[in-house]
Amino acid sequence: MGDLNQTPSASRLHISFFGCRNAGKSSVVNAVTNQELSIVSEVRGTTTDPVQKAMELLPLGPVVIIDTPGIDDEGALGELRVQRTKRILNKTDLAVLVVDGTVGMREADRQLVELFIQKELPYLIVYNKSDLLPAVPTENGHAIWVSATQRTNIFELKERLGTLVKDDSAAHHLLRHLLHPLDLVILVCPVDESAPKGRLILPQQQAIREVLDAGAIAVVIREHELSATLERIGEKAAMVITDSQAFSLVGSLVPDAIPLTSFSILMANYKGFLKTAVAGVAALRSLQDGDTVLIEEGCTHHRQCNDIGTVKLPGWLRAYTGKQLKFEFCSGQEFPEDVTRYAMVVHCGGCMLTQREIQYRMRCTTDQKVPFTNYGTVIACVTGTLERSLRVFPEMHDIRRTQYERQMVRLCDPDSEYCAGRASVRKR
Repeated sequence: MGDLNQTPSASRLHISFFGCRNAGKSSVVNAVTNQELSIVSEVRGTTTDPVQKAMELLPLGPVVIIDTPGIDDEGALGELRVQRTKRILNKTDLAVLVVDGTVGMREADRQLVELFIQKELPYLIVYNKSDLLPAVPTENGHAIWVSATQRTNIFELKERLGTLVKDDSAAHHLLRHLLHPLDLVILVCPVDESAPKGRLILPQQQAIREVLDAGAIAVVIREHELSATLERIGEKAAMVITDSQAFSLVGSLVPDAIPLTSFSILMANYKGFLKTAVAGVAALRSLQDGDTVLIEEGCTHHRQCNDIGTVKLPGWLRAYTGKQLKFEFCSGQEFPEDVTRYAMVVHCGGCMLTQREIQYRMRCTTDQKVPFTNYGTVIACVTGTLERSLRVFPEMHDIRRTQYERQMVRLCDPDSEYCAGRASVRKR
């Protein structure tokens, strides 16, 4: 039960340690965590793959610590390790560059700092091995001198990391900012062959907790009990939240006066890409025969015979568009940086990804003029419940039916800049 009660990895601050080989990254990581998290050796390149550990780190709270291979690794295998190390930046919330204080900044270190700045990452430069210097230089705003072996300035290092983290927890919620005390919220959680055995999926767990945090009342049911539940409760329900797969049934049963949305749409808003997902789903109307759609999941799991990503979504999209579409699938860390050959990218809700990582995927996609949306938004669109599902968000009030239609026309107009960009991509 202990693992089930831990803060999910996607909700933890991800702190990644970078640097050249033999700079003492692993020693600094071990000193900061007060654990033998990484193997330490005088041999250059001891850390060959990213090592990560979920833990509590004061004063920061629940974090994921990531120790990466040397950024100056050599050879064909070394280059692959360097590429993997750079990909870690996409899910990093706070970057720590460990520099050998006896050597100073190298070109590889400077390039990393440029990447931190380019990706707008808060960062700290940690000059290690201060015990080997006759005098410790004066620190500047982005640097601190430590000795991992002597534990010198390690406490101060952790305090500095804490100052770099922006605490936006008060404004960053999945659901509770939409509720009032004693609001009655119905949560529709189907239990079918795709549901995990003996537990709820993460968005459902998180929604229940936030209902409780708001002082509201959670009524958790399967879709089969919704009709009877509504008969008992009537219009006393303040909101109904459903699994996207049950959108069609739930939408037909819930009175229009009761706000309705889905866990996936809530998660898209929580992760900061809902407006992009709504804009992206408009491209369904411009799909053509032979177009390829990439369906991406942020986690890896055993696929069932009626899997939503590989079976249900392709079926719904073909039926909705009436086109002979092609589909490709990837999951986990396999997201391709070049997506120009796809007509559309449909991502999962991203509950297992950090906000920074899924927003990186979103920007990577939209920068290449490829529409980016997610499962819940697509399902709401094809079931005709999208406009209704957005009403619960005050910040989405500008997306009403007429404006949404204008947005769809703009995105699907063959003469628009958007479609001109997509046409040029299709010709490649």
